[in-house]
Amino acid sequence: QVQLVESGGGLVQAGGSLRLSCVASGRTFSTYAMFWFRQAPGKEREVVARINWSGGNPSYADSVKGRFAISRDNAKNTGYLQMNNLNPEDTAVYYCALGVIATSPSYWGQGTQVTVSS
Repeated sequence: QVQLVESGGGLVQAGGSLRLSCVASGRTFSTYAMFWFRQAPGKEREVVARINWSGGNPSYADSVKGRFAISRDNAKNTGYLQMNNLNPEDTAVYYCALGVIATSPSYWGQGTQVTVSS
């Protein structure tokens, strides 16, 4: 069993930056791809970034491309989402997840709120 704990969310002004962290328990962190999802009020959850088990092949939703960067440190069982040039449309609860494919992750974190004020 893997437990994921996100941190780093908060309130930031438009144009600001935040760095989310996702710490995993257990020994299997490095065997899974990692994803960051977000869910805004009244909207469906969407995947915003993904990275493979070794830290390669990062990919992003069009809405965050060029502003967000996903990374991971398998030695620390930790994943990251660096978010720059935030705008109010980025306001959401952000979740990290581990799995093989984004459509059915095996493990989820509890989420961290990101609020961007205009």
